[in-house]
Amino acid sequence: MNSNRYPFLGVTDMAARLPSLSTLRAFEAAARHLNFSRAGDELCVTHSAISRQIRSLEEDLGVALFERRNRAVFLTEAGRRLLATMSDVFRNIGDCCNELRVGISAPLVVSCEPTFTQRWLIPRLPDFNALHPDVEVHLLTAGGPVNFDRSHVDLALRRNDFSWAPEIYVETVVEERVGPVCAPHLLVTGSTDILSLPRIHSATRRDAWPRYIADGQIPDANPVASQVFEHFYLSIEAAIAGLGAAIGPEPLVTDALKSGQLIAPRGFSSNGYRYILLSRLPIEDDARKRNFLFWLRKQFNT
Repeated sequence: MNSNRYPFLGVTDMAARLPSLSTLRAFEAAARHLNFSRAGDELCVTHSAISRQIRSLEEDLGVALFERRNRAVFLTEAGRRLLATMSDVFRNIGDCCNELRVGISAPLVVSCEPTFTQRWLIPRLPDFNALHPDVEVHLLTAGGPVNFDRSHVDLALRRNDFSWAPEIYVETVVEERVGPVCAPHLLVTGSTDILSLPRIHSATRRDAWPRYIADGQIPDANPVASQVFEHFYLSIEAAIAGLGAAIGPEPLVTDALKSGQLIAPRGFSSNGYRYILLSRLPIEDDARKRNFLFWLRKQFNT
């Protein structure tokens, strides 16, 4: 059979050999972060799901894309080549989608860390919608550095625990304050110190407890049992369930404190971090961005 006469047969065969888009997205996120947990947070899947997709892609291609050393991952030469290609592909897809949106009223696309989105932003978003019914807000969940060109995000709400390009515009929203929280029944007698409870850790913030102890210069000679959960919001849910005490950033536990699901007997203190709003273009030049920043600060009374 003459393949020139039926060119679509070759295209079909080639398409059948391409990895799935979800697998390539998992690789691109993992390669960009060099961290499977952060990639999982960005794509709202687990660390193990990212690991399975990477392993499947490596088996399909027959090459190693990552080197795994001392619980850290590094790109191989093949991984760097694929990342460069995928970055171009996703940027081209985004540019094409933007061209197709011409003439449509553009929404305000806000990227926010998953736990902050679930536990603080979404419950309060109806208030912003009521104040600004003409602004359509689209939420994306992601953490860490943001590529505004690739993701086509207007604003990124983040904790300032990473570096960003000097040309990015940054506005402080609120200072982060943290403290240990637990379910009320664990301290019902009033004689138990929250620091003596089993400690709940998040794999993405393993330094939360040590940093709190060190910053507060708290004597902490007695070791206690601990559990580690993959995502930060799971550590908060574990505290609500009564599994022990977790370090809770005040914004992320404020609703649980008001409802009585959690208590914070030691209160909250600054840990040197801030929640910030990042933009590729000046925030003051865009009324939608200005209104969103003003609303965020008003929510925190800052």
